[in-house]
Amino acid sequence: MRILCIGDVVGKIGCEFLRSKLPSLKRVKGIDLVICNGENSSDGNGITPSSADFLFDSGVDVITLGNHSFRRKEAYDYLDTKPYIIRPANFPDSTTPGVGSCEVDMGRLRVKVINIMGTMYMENGLTSPFDVIDSLIDEDCRITIVDFHAETTSEKLSMGYYLDGRVSAVFGTHTHVQTSDERVLKNGTGYITDVGMTGPMNSVLGVKPEIVIEKFKTRMPVRFDLSTDDCKLECVVFEIDEKSGKTLSCERLRIV
Repeated sequence: MRILCIGDVVGKIGCEFLRSKLPSLKRVKGIDLVICNGENSSDGNGITPSSADFLFDSGVDVITLGNHSFRRKEAYDYLDTKPYIIRPANFPDSTTPGVGSCEVDMGRLRVKVINIMGTMYMENGLTSPFDVIDSLIDEDCRITIVDFHAETTSEKLSMGYYLDGRVSAVFGTHTHVQTSDERVLKNGTGYITDVGMTGPMNSVLGVKPEIVIEKFKTRMPVRFDLSTDDCKLECVVFEIDEKSGKTLSCERLRIV
């Protein structure tokens, strides 16, 4: 089985670029399942029902989220009613919309997708992702993919080693900067620290560089307008053995 995991889609421009590239990418790479982080898919951060529908209609099977999951209130009911959009599982179930994992029935087997978020330099008060993930791993589900939405490389690497041999693959999101450490860990879990971003190349995490430079120089509030430059789609393809659930290979890609 070949599973494509796509880095944080930024704004309408990123959504439209994904739609233009995903069909041919799926065909060329023989992709069976597409997982995409969509927490920034709406202009101005967050996700809306319309931006989520756009991603699903473009060929995405599962949308994962992150620290901007609840930025747009119009998405709350959507998160509660749509099974294949998930937010980090370590947000409290009693007070936040949506769920932290889902299962996709592929016919011949089920694939579980889990979304968790780091706590270093992120939201305060969240349950440790290391504690939450233990309760979500289903031994009856042979293939499990984890989107770990976290800031630091140390926390992401630690999670990768913690889950090695227990899940099929772990891909990091949130920093919007693709790392070059894709590999299969010694016990068969595919791993990459950060899969990157889908959006404008000449930008600071999708935002016009001059705006972010102004903020750093003046320390004053600014409006984060997205760049309209040429785009890239960054992703990783995990090839997974269906019998063992282990990753056979990882391929990091940047589509321009």
